[in-house]
Amino acid sequence: MAAVRELADSMSGAIYLPADEGYDAARKVWNGMIDKRPAMVAACSSPADVQHCVTFARERNLLLAVKGGGHSYPGKSTCDNGMMIDLSPMHAVAIDTRASAATVQGGALLGHLDTASLAQGLVTTAGIVSHTGVGGFTLGGGMGRLDRRIGLAIDNLLSATVVTADGQVRHASDDENPDLFWALRGGGGNFGVVTEFVYRLHPFDDNVYAGNIQYPIEQARHMMTVFAELEQTMPDAVNVEPYLYVADGQRMFGFAILYAGAPEDGERVLQPLLAAKKPEFNSMKPDTYSRWQTNADEYLGHGKLNYLKSGFIVELTPSFIDAFVGNYEGDELPNVWYQHLGGATSRIAGDATAYAHRDVRFNLGIDAVFTDAAETEARINSVRRYHQAMEPYMKGYYTNLNEEGAEKTWGNYGPNYPRLSEVKARYDGENLFRLNANIMPAA
Repeated sequence: MAAVRELADSMSGAIYLPADEGYDAARKVWNGMIDKRPAMVAACSSPADVQHCVTFARERNLLLAVKGGGHSYPGKSTCDNGMMIDLSPMHAVAIDTRASAATVQGGALLGHLDTASLAQGLVTTAGIVSHTGVGGFTLGGGMGRLDRRIGLAIDNLLSATVVTADGQVRHASDDENPDLFWALRGGGGNFGVVTEFVYRLHPFDDNVYAGNIQYPIEQARHMMTVFAELEQTMPDAVNVEPYLYVADGQRMFGFAILYAGAPEDGERVLQPLLAAKKPEFNSMKPDTYSRWQTNADEYLGHGKLNYLKSGFIVELTPSFIDAFVGNYEGDELPNVWYQHLGGATSRIAGDATAYAHRDVRFNLGIDAVFTDAAETEARINSVRRYHQAMEPYMKGYYTNLNEEGAEKTWGNYGPNYPRLSEVKARYDGENLFRLNANIMPAA
């Protein structure tokens, strides 16, 4: 206990132990399925706090988890009997309009970033749930509704400040520690605790053309076939996310659509898709990007039970479309949805960053979101059944979402893995940072 008191005295933030008031609140993470009890939660309010905590954990061989927004589906941002570093007190965002850049502390949420940048008529790629942390989101790649137009979050990352396993603060950019900078862009939390990100910002008008169109599932094959053809030539400003869901006992198909440009242009560009077959529901209209960035916040709110599997799709072939629709049957059906890629994300070389999947067009997600723990087994089985049917069409997966075994993790980075392993050995040879899609240090 003397060592813990010494650590607490060295910090400007707070240490929570299991007997302390506030411990239960501090240890909570987003996914209600995850209920772990760290030996301590370190709420860090400065890079120096992070340094002290990383050194403390390394010297005592403590299992170390890092929490930004706490949105890890499999619960990698917490642990039993180890240390949780909680970055949430470090959430400041500073916008430099002259440099078109945002400096963002590691515990900030995507909503903090969006709100600050959009207020200045600027934007960078952020995900679709505003209470997600910038850290985990960015380090895994960073997909959002603007990735086709301006690239993934990692494609807009200018630099990062990292506390590495030796307790040192390192700056990473194209000019400083470029090997670390390369690895951070897609390599996840393997290389240290990022206390600050600097993102490139782009001029942006908040007015967009967006909405949902929905059909009975009997029309899903036709509409997916139409979309597969049109998608090849859609401009980068278009983001279309097909989905399957159940409403009032009926299986339904839909598209969530956002055109990141003038609404009148979006209406014109999307007309071939909108006119292919009259939808049962149509909410397409001029809207704001900022509203769309928060419209999933309640559905994916804190404390709900979440289980997910996912995988990348290279092409919407006829056989894939048949499997996508044909396997959506039975009881306790999951929600099935896509993230739209391609565009600017595909015009970057596969070895330019650690993120290797530049040729894929979609990320296919399969999830269950529920509140009754008694449903857990049935819900998990429904996700796994559908994923198993679709897995032959998948090429790798988004490391931010899935929990996979070591061999799948290694294979998921393709030819980038050996280089990642070398960088891991250079900055974390003892694998202190292993609660992630773990990359083993090179021998």
